[in-house]
Amino acid sequence: MPVRYAIIGAGAVSDYHHVPGIRLDKRSELVAICDPNEQLLQQRVKDWGISKITTKYEDIANDPDIDAVIIATPNFTHHEIVLACAKGGKHMMCEKPLGLNFAQSAEMYRAARDNNLKHMTAFTYRFAPSMRYLRHLVKTGALGDIRHFRSQRFLDWPETSWGWRQYKHLAGAGDLFDMTIHRIDFAMDLCGPIDSICGAVATFCPRDKTADGKPCEPSNVDDWSALIGRFSNGAVGVWEGTTLAKGHHNNGFGWEWAEINGSEGSAVYRLTEPNTILMGKYGGTMETVPVPREFLVIPGSPRNPDEGNPSTVFRYDLVYELTSAIVEDRPAIPGFDHGAIAQGVADAVLESAEKKTWVDVNHQLG
Repeated sequence: MPVRYAIIGAGAVSDYHHVPGIRLDKRSELVAICDPNEQLLQQRVKDWGISKITTKYEDIANDPDIDAVIIATPNFTHHEIVLACAKGGKHMMCEKPLGLNFAQSAEMYRAARDNNLKHMTAFTYRFAPSMRYLRHLVKTGALGDIRHFRSQRFLDWPETSWGWRQYKHLAGAGDLFDMTIHRIDFAMDLCGPIDSICGAVATFCPRDKTADGKPCEPSNVDDWSALIGRFSNGAVGVWEGTTLAKGHHNNGFGWEWAEINGSEGSAVYRLTEPNTILMGKYGGTMETVPVPREFLVIPGSPRNPDEGNPSTVFRYDLVYELTSAIVEDRPAIPGFDHGAIAQGVADAVLESAEKKTWVDVNHQLG
């Protein structure tokens, strides 16, 4: 019997990433949809060919004919939905940020763990071929002892309203929780835990008008974030993210650069070129290196890496990872623990910015 999935949150992320991922894997089946927007639900019935729909997440959490849930709803709803689905015995994938703060995220991790459920944070960039190959180079020592990590994530977004995303009580933070948290996660996957942070955030856009010119409550979250971190292994990291980098639209993919400098060489991941890396050794010059074919998909994935937009299709492998964890009875990676720890770092950035000082990161999940 296939793993029976429900999607809670029927918006664009589910349509672009999660539904194609389910459809690619014969071990997975989409059986139900939940969204409070009834008009969107009816549209997804046509788009996805699913007849079981509901506007209440509790119906999904309590449905014995559902095995696993993908949660792609606004940030402020994640905590209550995850706790309900954990109580209902559902395996889960949840979009980032896991909660509105580290305390919520750690509680969500414990709820899944204590109910013996598979749990996964949707840190999509872990699955990019170039990031997987970069991780291989780091872990096998091909770059030597790791000394520096740096990340730039620049987007060219309109300066109009983000809707719920621009308010702290609904989103937790802005660019920091939406984009930079991905880079915090994969930096720790490459370099290990982050012990301390010095960070800053800023808001340049009031975002007090909607796209059609109607006035709205101004934003109170960051649209730029930056941090310096110290890893437990002695390496250091620098991150910067913004939604206001004019000219960095790149067909919606923006600009992304993540670089590792080791004692023997350096390597670079780029979202817009996910099937290659840049690599250079001492005394040389960075050159483009194709990602070996075995890193283009995760092991066993039915996805054809030669089909589709390379900057999009690797995201389909997330569902394959969760289904594999369920079928093989092993942890899904990255789990809620990874999501909570990344949020602990992001929380430390906000605390550092407020106090104007270095802050130690809380890793205690309980």
